[in-house]
Amino acid sequence: MLHASVRAVGSIAGGPDQIHLALKQAATQQGTLMMYASCPESYDDVGRGYLSAEQESEILEKLPAFDPLTARSDRCNGTLVEFFRTYPDSRVSQHVARFVAWGKHSVYLTSDQPWDYAFGYGSPLDRFLELDGKILLLGCDHDTVTFLHYAEHIVDIPEKRVARFRVPMQQGATRVWREMEEFDTSARGAHANWPDRFFAHLVDGYLAASNNHGTFVGGAFSHLFPARGLLDFALPWMKDVAADARAANKLIRIR
Repeated sequence: MLHASVRAVGSIAGGPDQIHLALKQAATQQGTLMMYASCPESYDDVGRGYLSAEQESEILEKLPAFDPLTARSDRCNGTLVEFFRTYPDSRVSQHVARFVAWGKHSVYLTSDQPWDYAFGYGSPLDRFLELDGKILLLGCDHDTVTFLHYAEHIVDIPEKRVARFRVPMQQGATRVWREMEEFDTSARGAHANWPDRFFAHLVDGYLAASNNHGTFVGGAFSHLFPARGLLDFALPWMKDVAADARAANKLIRIR
C-alpha cells in the first residue's frame, strides 16, 4: 500500500506515472499495489456538522450520485493516486471510502466493502492485513497513513467518536441519499484523547522501535514496513492514550 509525494520524489523522466509503473515492475505480476483514493469534495460531507445549513441544502439539491468508476480521487490524497486510478487494469472498490488496486490480489482487495465502518473488519484494509501487506511511505507526511484508520476501527476502547453522514448513490434511475457511519476518520480523530498528528507519532514511534532508518527514492526520504508490525505497535498505544491522554507524551519521546 503506497502513500507518495510526487513533489518530494522530484523531477521524473516520463512524468509521475513512472512512479507507480516502477513499483509495479518491482512487484511483478505476482504482486499487488494499492492506494486510498476516497472521493471528491462534498460526497461524504453532509451531516458531519461542519457545513452550514445553506451549504448542505445546495449539496443535497445539486450533487450528482457518486460513481466509483469515474469520480476523481480526493485531492488531499495527492496527485499520484489519480494517475494510478485512471491507468489501465486498476480496480476500485464500489464505495465512497474507495480503494484502488492493481495486480494479483486487486479483485480480492476491492471486493465486498462494508457500507458502514468501511475501514474495519471486512474492508480492503482487513484483507490487506490478511495478505501480510506492506506499507510504503514515499516522501509523504507520516500523518496520512490510512491503514491506521483500520486500527482505530478495531481497537477495543470506550467512547470512540462515531461520524454519521449521507452519501448520494444511484439506485436504479433514482439518486438517493444513503445514511453511512464510521468511527470518525476526520482530523478530529476517533477518540477525544488523540493528540495532534497522532498517526505521525505512531508511525515515527514504530519506525524508531523497529530500527527502520529509511532510504531515499529520488529526493523522497522513504520507508517500507509491514502493516502487521505497525498494527501491533499502534493498538496498545491507542488503548493507553484513550485511557490517559498524557500517555501520548511517552509515545512522542520514543522518537
